[in-house]
Amino acid sequence: MTTRIYVALDTPDLTSAHALATKVRHHVGGLKLGLEFFTANGPEGVREMAALGLPIFLDLKLHDIPNTVAKAVQSLRAIRPAILTVHAAGGRAMLEDAKAAAPEGTRVVAVTTLTSLDDDDLASIGVAGGASAQVTRLAALARTAGLDGVVCSGAEVAAVRKQWPKGFLVVPGVRPADGAAGDQKRVVTPRAAVDAGASIVVIGRPITQAQDPDLAARAIEATL
Repeated sequence: MTTRIYVALDTPDLTSAHALATKVRHHVGGLKLGLEFFTANGPEGVREMAALGLPIFLDLKLHDIPNTVAKAVQSLRAIRPAILTVHAAGGRAMLEDAKAAAPEGTRVVAVTTLTSLDDDDLASIGVAGGASAQVTRLAALARTAGLDGVVCSGAEVAAVRKQWPKGFLVVPGVRPADGAAGDQKRVVTPRAAVDAGASIVVIGRPITQAQDPDLAARAIEATL
């Protein structure tokens, strides 16, 4: 079975991203490329990374009016990412249009609540009920809009899996038991995330900033 680990290459530098991916490609299941990579390197950079032979998770977190998001997704058809993110908070029409515009074979998943936010942060922007309630509410919206799944923290993935048994559930903010949380506030270990129902886990700095990234990826893979 292909490992459920996607490595987050959160860098705008194509050379660095390519070198890291080359080191760890035998012990990860895919490459997550974020907004900073895409704005620096564009579609050509994504194609160069895809040439390594691993699925590409294009984490752009699109969030705009439905027509704009649909056109943005259409513009990505030549890249054909394996996974693409949009923000669930964009609403049902935006989610539906994003899925309709996606190329065949691309999973469109909705970001529910960023793992850098906790209940106090949500309250400060007017979201009542805390992260758990917001995640399950937006997951239900994404499901009814016809998306393939959602992005949520390990703290909520079990609840989302219960309400969406066949959903593709992405858990970022994952850290090994001895790893630093960094700027993430709702973290779990990779094994805990998978046991709770994660389809894939996204891991960045514990692999990319390790002295030996390949060894770090292998060690995490072994826990799964």
